[in-house]
Amino acid sequence: MSNQKKRNFQIEAFKHRVVVDPKYAEKTWSILEHAIHEIYNHNASGLSFEELYRNAYNMVLHKFGEKLYSGLVATMTAHLKEISKSIEAAQGDLFLEELNRKWNDHNKALQMIRDILMYMDRTYIPNTHKTPVHELGLNLWRDNVIHSSKIQSRLLSMLLELVHRERTGEVIDRGLMRNIIKMLMDLGSSVYQEDFEKPFLEVSAEFYMGESQKFIECCDCGDYLKKAELRLNEEIERVTHYLDVKSEVKITNVVEKEMIANHMMRLVHMENSGLVNMLLDDKYEDLGRMYNLFRRVPNGLSTIRDVMTSHLREIGKQLVTDAEKLKDPVEFVQRLLDEKDKYDSIISQAFSNDKTFQNALNSSFEYFINLNNRSPEFISLFVDDKLRKGLKGVSEEDVEIILDKVMMLFRYLQEKDVFEKYYKQHLAKRLLSGKTVSDDAERSLIVKLKTECGYQFTSKLEGMFTDMKTSQDTMQGFYASHPELTDGPTLVVQVLTTGSWPTQPSITCNLPAETSALCEKFRSYYLGTHTGRRLSWQTNMGTADIKATFGKGQKHELNVSTYQMCVLMLFNNADRLSYKEVEQATGIPASDLKRCLQSMACVKGKNVLRKEPMSKDIGEDDAFFVNDKFTSKFYKVKIGTVVAQKESEPEKQETRQRVEEDRKPQIEAAIKRIESLIERDFLERDNNDRKLYRYLA
Repeated sequence: MSNQKKRNFQIEAFKHRVVVDPKYAEKTWSILEHAIHEIYNHNASGLSFEELYRNAYNMVLHKFGEKLYSGLVATMTAHLKEISKSIEAAQGDLFLEELNRKWNDHNKALQMIRDILMYMDRTYIPNTHKTPVHELGLNLWRDNVIHSSKIQSRLLSMLLELVHRERTGEVIDRGLMRNIIKMLMDLGSSVYQEDFEKPFLEVSAEFYMGESQKFIECCDCGDYLKKAELRLNEEIERVTHYLDVKSEVKITNVVEKEMIANHMMRLVHMENSGLVNMLLDDKYEDLGRMYNLFRRVPNGLSTIRDVMTSHLREIGKQLVTDAEKLKDPVEFVQRLLDEKDKYDSIISQAFSNDKTFQNALNSSFEYFINLNNRSPEFISLFVDDKLRKGLKGVSEEDVEIILDKVMMLFRYLQEKDVFEKYYKQHLAKRLLSGKTVSDDAERSLIVKLKTECGYQFTSKLEGMFTDMKTSQDTMQGFYASHPELTDGPTLVVQVLTTGSWPTQPSITCNLPAETSALCEKFRSYYLGTHTGRRLSWQTNMGTADIKATFGKGQKHELNVSTYQMCVLMLFNNADRLSYKEVEQATGIPASDLKRCLQSMACVKGKNVLRKEPMSKDIGEDDAFFVNDKFTSKFYKVKIGTVVAQKESEPEKQETRQRVEEDRKPQIEAAIKRIESLIERDFLERDNNDRKLYRYLA
């Protein structure tokens, strides 16, 4: 069986010829044509769609597809021409309603016809590359109805009129508008764009050009921006309700160009209401609206930023060069911080925390802060004020906020080494007088400075804290080795490392005998426990607590400077002393002595001494005696030394000179580094030239 050849079976076509009635096509098309008429006449309920489908199927099967297709085109065209006349006859607002109704009828009819002719749609039409039934129905509607000479222009004018009426405050039938616009979109994007969108955008541009001109003449900047924002939102809402979503970008561009871009400069510079006035009056809402509108147009944000920067630099320049405002350094820095807080809030709340605006703000502050060469000194004085008394009772979080603000100003300084000099001087005075409000705050600021500038910047500052701790241990050892000193005057010495602390002129004065003896004992103890060291006394930086008894036995404890102590102790042995006698007995330099006497004799509430003649200034012919009538509601009375908060001009020159001297090694090192780089670059080029020469040779 396997060796036998397999036979191939084949089924042959039925050879009996089918005879078709010559009038078959006419009869069948007549049935289908009648059905199409009935569908358009709303009489489709009596039709048998199964029978109609079979008839259409057989026509295609018997090669009468062309007759079926051309007949469909002719029949639909005839009906649409009649529909067009019906729509044309509609008057007024009924025109769009009639158009919408006939469009819905046509779609329903088209769906039924498509069902009947489904076989033709699936076989004949793809094979002959003809237009499918549904698309054909849309094209015929477009050509015979929408593009009818009596309908096309009328339809456009009515649609534009309705949009205009809505823009002027009237309520229109948005549902009807949505249906008509959707009809145009269904007919193809080109129909929607050419028959409606393009003229719609042109008319809108004219409308907003005129409206913006009217508003700009009668409104202030804030009101104009509100109207522009309202119009923009209205157009976006209009798109949402009845326009193509792709039209949103186009119509918003029209509004942005006509209402914003064309009037930007006039708006920002508008008198009494423009950008500068908004900034001065903290109009966050108006500023936010301007930012959000201007960001939509080219160069909008740069326009705002440039005006803000120019304004900031102008007011900053006035602030740092106003002689009246420079009298109080603490108030000066506080004004800077208030101005920074103000614009930080504006950028955060109105300008979406835009980094480019923040950069412009930082650039402006850096510009005008450095216009005043005393800014480093004033910032250090501000820190000194806060860390002496300004942070009492303030929470740790608030302390950190204040220190961060100080660091912000510090970053703007170009001469950070000048700040370092002043900060070191002020820190030294705080530490030595024990007047710092918080060691944690002091150390926190040093950590921030180290993070910003590196270890080298703060190494000496940290050394000052180390000396303070070491001095405490030294004093404990001193009194442990001299138990007999516990009953007499008490001495507290801070031993300072010369390299870590600000350089001070070594000014000596004649200490009272009791204090001088204690100092000598401490010197002997310290030099006996530390070999190879030297001690020099800085009496101008010390303080003392002394007990005093005034008339009627009133007792007080006075907190005074070392110089003031030396003066007051003289009155234990004298009732009246002249200026010359005080100067000779104490050896205090004249300028320091006058401030010392002025603070004790001329300051109300602190005048433990009296002088003759009575005046605000100290003269060399004055005489001094104890004020027996001195009273105070406090037992402990602090008597400060009258001293200028800012440096005097000679002191400023001296500080500047020290800074310049410290810069010299760094400048020389930088020059050497540059020279080395130039030399290395020259050698590399020379070697490359030689290699090239050898290669060419």
